Amino acid sequence: MDDLSTKKCVPCNSEDLRPMTKEAANELIQKIPEWNLVNEDGMLKLHRSWKVKSFTKGMEFFQVVANVAEAEGYHPDLHLVEWNNVKIDIWTHAVGGLTENDFILAAKINGLKLHHLLSRKAVE
Repeated sequence: MDDLSTKKCVPCNSEDLRPMTKEAANELIQKIPEWNLVNEDGMLKLHRSWKVKSFTKGMEFFQVVANVAEAEGYHPDLHLVEWNNVKIDIWTHAVGGLTENDFILAAKINGLKLHHLLSRKAVE
């Protein structure tokens, strides 16, 4: 099984780039534990939620994720809901759906050391 976290995101500037099928997405989602495949208005996205210890820990969480995303040249949607709910949505805006890049970034986020920022309560 390929380790997505060792791959690099590729530029999305090809006119030939198309969103992956739901079937392909269902296969890759198995490689990124705790992420969910969601369909928003016919567009597939990756989604994951965490509970953080505090508002400031949420900001630290985003900075750690932002550093990885920026290094990949790839930018997820980051949401801090209320004071301690961190949510991330990932999809390839350029194609209006999912590409392998989205799964690569999710795998890299899964590999981050974030436990010191997270609440001990169950994650959504």
